[in-house]
Amino acid sequence: MKTHLPKVDVQRRAWRVIDAEGAVLGRLAVQVADALRGKDKPVFTPHLDAGDFVVVINAEKVVLTGNKESQKSYMSYSGWRGGERYRSVPEVRANHPERLILHAVKGMLPKNRLGSRLLTKLKVYAGAAHPHDAQQPAVTAYAGLSTSPTRLKIPISPCRRPTLFSVPAAARLPRPVSACSTAPAR
Repeated sequence: MKTHLPKVDVQRRAWRVIDAEGAVLGRLAVQVADALRGKDKPVFTPHLDAGDFVVVINAEKVVLTGNKESQKSYMSYSGWRGGERYRSVPEVRANHPERLILHAVKGMLPKNRLGSRLLTKLKVYAGAAHPHDAQQPAVTAYAGLSTSPTRLKIPISPCRRPTLFSVPAAARLPRPVSACSTAPAR
């Protein structure tokens, strides 16, 4: 039996708008890269361009977690000897905030001609205005943050792991004595 290859309708690509205000850069980039590749569609094929056009607005209001705002740097090379140049995140955000998102999404696309073609379908704008109203883009909601305890910065004792449900004391198994227990040493 032959492998079924879906036909990708190039004329009927959708346009999506994603608002980056308050969005975490990496999580936003994953969502944008998946939409560009078409991974959320049933006709996804790794070697075909089945994705939609994506317009990202408010790129200047994207958030970086941890110490990345002060420690992360972007390197560019002019091709000349000694032509390496490093720029910090505040410097990139001040001059070209759309490059933060472009750089993150580019790293999540294939490193070949297909990836270059997919990147041309990404339109990033620093402010809330964009010139693609004629394409009638659909507003796509940002996926948001995770609610796991590590993302919410909830302190967890190394001895007690969080449980999804509570078990009555009578039904609990006795715990082995460990370095975390408060039992007196013998």
